[in-house]
Amino acid sequence: MGRVPAQADVLASLRQVELFAGLDEAVLQQIASVARPREYDKGELLFVEGDIGDALLLLVSGSVTVFRTSPDGERAALTIAEPPEVLGEIALLDGAPRSASVEATEATVVLSLSRPEFFGLLRHQPSVLEPLMRQLGTMVRRLTEQAADHVFLDLAGRVAKVLLRLATPGSPPVVAITQSRLAEMSGGTRQSVNQVLGGFAQRGLVHLEGRRVLLTDVAGLRRRAHLPAEKPARPAAPTRRPVGR
Repeated sequence: MGRVPAQADVLASLRQVELFAGLDEAVLQQIASVARPREYDKGELLFVEGDIGDALLLLVSGSVTVFRTSPDGERAALTIAEPPEVLGEIALLDGAPRSASVEATEATVVLSLSRPEFFGLLRHQPSVLEPLMRQLGTMVRRLTEQAADHVFLDLAGRVAKVLLRLATPGSPPVVAITQSRLAEMSGGTRQSVNQVLGGFAQRGLVHLEGRRVLLTDVAGLRRRAHLPAEKPARPAAPTRRPVGR
């Protein structure tokens, strides 16, 4: 299990959350006093689609996968969230049931802020509304892009786009992910995603090392995902040497 954060760690986590970044220290301390830490093991569900949306969850450590489940049990991953992101704001605001499920992908610690506490904060700290609106706008844009991807991209294009989004910087960039999770995030089956990865490897776009995917041709993957080419980095300005006297 993850370590339950101390009060100082709770305050540090709140300062990193965009919703609360502009609040006074006294207000942050008030939120920290009522926010309840919760721990989840890898594979444990934080909440399930259809649950009552009674709390806002702030990720302190670990990571989670947000997903939907079809009537026949197939999962489609919507996104992977990491600190300092927040979860559950949609159901919290409209009072409807949770629109998706959330599963811990590793030992995870969150802070839970109840619906009455959150709305009390909005009433007394209206400055929270602006970052909240930005966050909701970002979510709508992401979901719109995902819907467009399923219309305009084939499976290989979606797999390439997911790999590029999840890549950890390096030479080459690396994605640590199982084929089952990659299938959930790209809207395919494990078998079909395995075939796509095999094709990418044959073409030199990736190199497969167990559960790690090395992106050996980022430009080629971007073309496959119908993304524009990356702009070359601007050369550093030459250092001017002092003129001798």
